[in-house]
Amino acid sequence: MTNSPTRQTTTSSTIRLADSTAMTPPLGHYSHVAVHNGIAHISGQLPVDTDGTPAADEPFDTQVRMVLCNLDYCLAAAGTDRDHLISVTVYVTDIAQWPEFDAIYAEWLGSYRPARAVAGVSSLHYGAAVEVQAVAAVNTGSEE
Repeated sequence: MTNSPTRQTTTSSTIRLADSTAMTPPLGHYSHVAVHNGIAHISGQLPVDTDGTPAADEPFDTQVRMVLCNLDYCLAAAGTDRDHLISVTVYVTDIAQWPEFDAIYAEWLGSYRPARAVAGVSSLHYGAAVEVQAVAAVNTGSEE
């Protein structure tokens, strides 16, 4: 990568906070990504387009693909990618849509299978049907 996909990178002594430039800055008091000791913690991603417009009125599959795309943007801002995911937590407002999510997720990840949890919740911000939060390893250059 020649262009850094991050914005407002803040560094403390051991924690790097970053936001993806491919997305609107977070609308709340948080960063898209926090990296510490080679581990990236990705904030929950909702189906929000790159301009920050919620897509809660879109079909479930569209929301899922948008969330996974936003997750890719955040992983890039952290200096990693989906092949370095350690764990993924998924929140859905209708557990009956879990098989549809799982199929799209499997297509997105291919044969790679990080740890994962799913939680059925009564509601999500902006009326979204799905939210995904993740943890990934970051290649610091000293490892393969």
